[in-house]
Amino acid sequence: MVTAIKERTTVEVTVQSKSEFQPENILTVNNLEVFYGEKRAVNGISMIVEKNAVTALIGPSGCGKSTFLRSINRMNDLIPGASAKGEIVYEGLNILSDDINVVALRKEIGMVFQKPNPFPKSIYENITHALKFAGIKKKSLLDEIVEESLKKAALWDEVKDRLDKSAYSLSGGQQQRLCIARTIAMKPTVILLDEPSSALDPISNAKIEDLIVKLKKDYSIMIVTHNMQQASRVSDKTAFFLSGDLIEYDHTEKIFTNPSVKKTEEYISGRFG
Repeated sequence: MVTAIKERTTVEVTVQSKSEFQPENILTVNNLEVFYGEKRAVNGISMIVEKNAVTALIGPSGCGKSTFLRSINRMNDLIPGASAKGEIVYEGLNILSDDINVVALRKEIGMVFQKPNPFPKSIYENITHALKFAGIKKKSLLDEIVEESLKKAALWDEVKDRLDKSAYSLSGGQQQRLCIARTIAMKPTVILLDEPSSALDPISNAKIEDLIVKLKKDYSIMIVTHNMQQASRVSDKTAFFLSGDLIEYDHTEKIFTNPSVKKTEEYISGRFG
C-alpha cells in the first residue's frame, strides 16, 4: 500500500531509511514544526509512534496536540496559510514531501473527529460511499466490507436489520462508531482519533474506549483527549504537550504515576490546564 502514496521519486529521509525502519514502529516524527501563517503552533517535535499500540496526546487547550495529530495525515493542508517543516516518516517515506499522494495517504492513515459526522445517507451508504468512489462496485464485496467494518466497530448487532435507515437515526455514540467503521472500511494501518468521545454520554464513552482497546490488535491508534482517566485507561504510551512543545513522552503508567518532568506532574494532578 505504501507505493500508492508515492507519485514520483523516492523521498530521501534523514531519520530513517526503509532499510532502517523498525517493524515495531509505525511513524517517526523528526523536528516537526507547524505554522498557521507566521504563528508557530508546533515547535520542533520529535517522537516515535509504536505499531499496534494506542498513543494518547494530552495537554491543555491550544497546546498543539490536535494540530500535531492532523499533521499525521496532512489534514492541516486544508487550512489556509498552514504549513509544516520537518519529517513524518511512514513506512520509510516522508509524508510531508510534495510528491506524496495525499488522498491515498488518508486511506492508510484515517481520521475520526470530535463530533460524529455521518453522511446524510443510509447506514449502508455511509460505509460504501468512499468504496464506490475508489472503484469497488461489486455488491457482494460491498456487503462483505460493510459487515466486517461494522463488526470491527462493535455496531453490527445494533444496526444489521436497518442498514437502509438514515445514519441520523442513530444515537450520538452509534454515529461515532459508524464513523469509525467508515474509516475501517478503507483498510487503514493508522487511525487518528481527535477527542472521539468528548461529546458523548458516559455509556457511549465506555463503548468507544472498549472499542479502541480492541482495535489496536489490527491498527496503530493515536488519540487526542482532555480526559486524563480515558488516556490512562486506553493508551500504551502518552505524550504531554504544552505551548506547542512535547514536554514528556513515555509509557502511560510512568506518565501517570512517576512522570520525569514537573510540568507533567502538575498537569496530571490538575494544578493547571
